[in-house]
Amino acid sequence: MSSDHYKTIKGTSQGIYKEKGSKFIALAFHTETEQEAKQQLTAVKKEYHDARHHCYAFRINPENEFFRSSDDGEPSGTAGKPILNQIFSEELFNVLVVVVRYFGGTKLGVSGLIRAYKTATREALQNAKIITSTITRTIELEFEYPLMNPVMRIVKEEHIKVLKQDFNMRCKLILQVERNQEKKLVEKFKTVTGLTVK
Repeated sequence: MSSDHYKTIKGTSQGIYKEKGSKFIALAFHTETEQEAKQQLTAVKKEYHDARHHCYAFRINPENEFFRSSDDGEPSGTAGKPILNQIFSEELFNVLVVVVRYFGGTKLGVSGLIRAYKTATREALQNAKIITSTITRTIELEFEYPLMNPVMRIVKEEHIKVLKQDFNMRCKLILQVERNQEKKLVEKFKTVTGLTVK
């Protein structure tokens, strides 16, 4: 994978593993921020409020990697870590996996728990739609109205995605570009006299 591309999942998916009466339901979500991951976790806890454990792991931001995992009351290292390791082995970013456990009355032991959390997570990720995303940057442009044509010509030629536009007093454009294109495009916009590039 080039450093500007990373793998993630689209939407949500599920995996189920059963052993000795215990049921492990793994739910995988696409998530962009820690805040979003927390909201998704809260929603899962609400939906599966009668489950004994809600163990999870997430990994976000391919540029400035951040990950976290939780055993949520299971013996240390038996739940969060196996979930996170599956995310790592699939080389995924911007993913949250929550594994909900319904206890079946029989203890599974450390190796049994690790296997259960790992297998449920692997199934959820195998059922997920995996896509390749690109690391992007935003460029902000400010200019007077007469510069509209040369600016928009570059936007069209380079197939740049416009996130936001505001054509009131001064024209403002917020563009999304691929990280590896940023330098080249900023230089190109700077050739337009009177244009402010941020």
